[in-house]
Amino acid sequence: MLKIKPIKAYTDNYIWIVTTNEGSLVIDPGEYKPVSDYLKKEDVYLDSILITHHHFDHTGGLADLLKENKDIKVIGPKNHINEIKTRVNGGDVIEVIGLKFLVISVPGHTLDHIAFYCENNGSPFLFCGDTLFAGGCGRIFEGTFNQMYESLLKLKKLPTNTKIYCAHEYTEQNLNFASYVEPSNADLVDRLKRVKEQRQQNQITLPSSIGEELKTNPFLRCDNKNIRESIFNKYNVQGSDTDIFEAVRNWKDTF
Repeated sequence: MLKIKPIKAYTDNYIWIVTTNEGSLVIDPGEYKPVSDYLKKEDVYLDSILITHHHFDHTGGLADLLKENKDIKVIGPKNHINEIKTRVNGGDVIEVIGLKFLVISVPGHTLDHIAFYCENNGSPFLFCGDTLFAGGCGRIFEGTFNQMYESLLKLKKLPTNTKIYCAHEYTEQNLNFASYVEPSNADLVDRLKRVKEQRQQNQITLPSSIGEELKTNPFLRCDNKNIRESIFNKYNVQGSDTDIFEAVRNWKDTF
């Protein structure tokens, strides 16, 4: 048995809870109460917590969850969050609740950012925090454009059927922006229409997949001719794929 469910937090955060026959884990518990309420309602035992990066909306619930159960395993990157008990680096493999996760270093949004990838017997999934979003990517707060682009390239190489569990409901606004960057992309037009219908009904738009992102996410398509032409027309910028990525990210930041 494997179940992955979202727990809504703040205004647009998702805290993911994964349950197997061996227990449950949560990813990035930015808020205590929604997690605690879910655990009590579903009568679930929380075995582990995975942390992708140090931002408060991903770690704010840690202290109170550990007050309820000090034996919870907390696994995350090297940073200042004292509640993390096991520090991991890119390339490490961890096993929790019967699942094996490869830790992928993805600096850019923050310098400590990591992602957790599980092969899951050919049905892979990824918890990527604020690095890759459905239709977008995270802002670059601590790293460089080159670091962020290299991080996205790592994720871009994952199997196309990899399910993407990011941490925010940003999909509609991301795809609205993407449609300005690549208006002729038929896959993007179809996806945006579908997402708008989902959001009108207050439905979650996640998980996405690597395959879907490769077709519609401008930040994974910086080598695409239409994207490059769009950036040239907007900013008179030509150059490497990293240069195009920087221009697309700057455009999004002011969109």
